[in-house]
Amino acid sequence: MNEPNVIAPENYLTLLDWRRRIADIYGEVRARLRRDPIGVHTYWRDRRNDLFRTHPQSPLHVDVRAGFPGLRCFEYDARFAFTAKIRPLPEKCFAVDTSTGGKIPFVRFGVVDLPVGTLEVMWLDTYGGGVFLPFRDATSGRTTYGGGRYLLDTAKGADLGVRSDELVLDFNFAYHPSCVHDSTWTCPLAPLENRLAAPIDAGERMP
Repeated sequence: MNEPNVIAPENYLTLLDWRRRIADIYGEVRARLRRDPIGVHTYWRDRRNDLFRTHPQSPLHVDVRAGFPGLRCFEYDARFAFTAKIRPLPEKCFAVDTSTGGKIPFVRFGVVDLPVGTLEVMWLDTYGGGVFLPFRDATSGRTTYGGGRYLLDTAKGADLGVRSDELVLDFNFAYHPSCVHDSTWTCPLAPLENRLAAPIDAGERMP
C-alpha cells in the first residue's frame, strides 16, 4: 500500500513567506506607481531578483540560484501602462492548459478593452480564487516565453490595484510563469483567446 506524501511543515511556511513577500512588493508598487513609475519598476525588478537568488521557494533550481544574473526586463515604457473597466460577459467555465500537460479550471467573467487589444479576465476556480490575466503577444516565442506571460495573478499576490472602478494594467510589470525558469513547475498557459497581435515590448524578457 502506498503511503501518503508527507510534506515538512517548514516547506509550507517558506511558501507562506514567499507569498507574503510578493504581496509586500506589490503593495509598494501600488503605493508608488502613479508618482514614480520608473523608480518602482526598478524596485519591483530588484526585489524579485533578491527573492529568486535567496529564497527557498525560488522558481530557480537550487544549483543556479547563487549565480543568477537577474531577470531580464524591457525598460519602463509608459505606452504600455493602462487602466480599464471590466466589460462583463456571461460566465464561462473552462480548463486552461498547463506547461506539464494538465489543466486548471478557471471562470471567464469579463474582458478588458485596451489600445493594444482585448483580453479575457478570469477567476481561478481553485484555492481561494483570484483574478488571473495572462496574455500572449507578438513577442511570445521570440523575446518572451511562447506560452505567454502574466499581468495579474491576485491569488499569488501579483495585484496592481484599482483606480476608481478600473483595473490597473501596466504591462511593464508582466512576468514569466515559474516554468520558464525550471520545467518541473506546473504553470497555466495563456489561452489563445488572450493573444494580442501587437508586440508588448514591456515587462520580463526571456532569460
